[in-house]
Amino acid sequence: MHFEIAYKWVFFLLPLPILVYALLPSLRKRRLGLIIPSFLRAANLSDQAPARSAWITRRNFPGWLILILCWVSLLAAASSPRLVGEPEKKTKLVRSFLIAADISFSMAERDWVVDGKRTTRWEAVRSIMKDFIKERKSDQMGLVMFATHAYLQAPLTDDLTTINWLLDETEVGMAGQMTSIGEAIGFSIKVFRDDTVKQKVMLLLTDGVDSGNDIAPLDAAQAARKDSIVIYTLGIGKAQGSGGYNIDEKGLTELASITGGKYFNAMNEGELKNVYAELNKLEPIEFEDEQYKPVELLYYYPLLAAVAFGLVFHLINGVVHLFRRTAIG
Repeated sequence: MHFEIAYKWVFFLLPLPILVYALLPSLRKRRLGLIIPSFLRAANLSDQAPARSAWITRRNFPGWLILILCWVSLLAAASSPRLVGEPEKKTKLVRSFLIAADISFSMAERDWVVDGKRTTRWEAVRSIMKDFIKERKSDQMGLVMFATHAYLQAPLTDDLTTINWLLDETEVGMAGQMTSIGEAIGFSIKVFRDDTVKQKVMLLLTDGVDSGNDIAPLDAAQAARKDSIVIYTLGIGKAQGSGGYNIDEKGLTELASITGGKYFNAMNEGELKNVYAELNKLEPIEFEDEQYKPVELLYYYPLLAAVAFGLVFHLINGVVHLFRRTAIG
């Protein structure tokens, strides 16, 4: 356990009472003076006119000192002093997946059948992805969505409930119309570099051919291999030139092989599940997760000191007033 102060900036308020004392005017109180019966006669005889006078209270240095200590104690309590222990770590066996999903306009085609109902490619893929996420348990997952451009929908996290919610919030066309596979891989490389995971596995889902913008997919795959990223590619539908689908199977296969991954083709829901079953065979790695950091709050000690100083201040004031009344009497 070590001592730390959560809000150190609170102590910048230490000179505040000095500023208040210097800027605000002095407190003035009216008091009735004692006029003896012969006061006016004495004033006339001496040719002096009565004048108003001010009575200045003597400085109570012990009281000032106690008020300063009370203010310092209140600030100390507000700064939240605490004793903090070393975080407890728990070793987990996890896999880490970064899913890069194509949400270009072609994913809106209604040519898939799920549970006997015709649906769009994206709705079918999203449904199977959510089933895949439910089985992850302690695994980490991240989401990158791409079309004309790529963007991060969710960083690598074990909060799979949020991942599911973000999938529901994703719709076709949110990233443009085209299919920039090279940009999706390049963006995913940056996501992995910003994280500390040792196992870098990426699943690229697309139903189209790279549009040829910016970085080429094979060049991006070479860069991913240098960063030890394994890419599994998944073509949604049939190969190019068969049945109207437009998937570059040769390019996706070469892209996966460069990084040590595999290419899969999914023409229906059953084949897509087989792809996820293959990913489940990946060997999990050990991961140390900080579970709990013990914290003992100490703010009540300076707070009790401030209350004690306040009581002492009132006690001293009471004694001083009593002494003055006794002296006058």
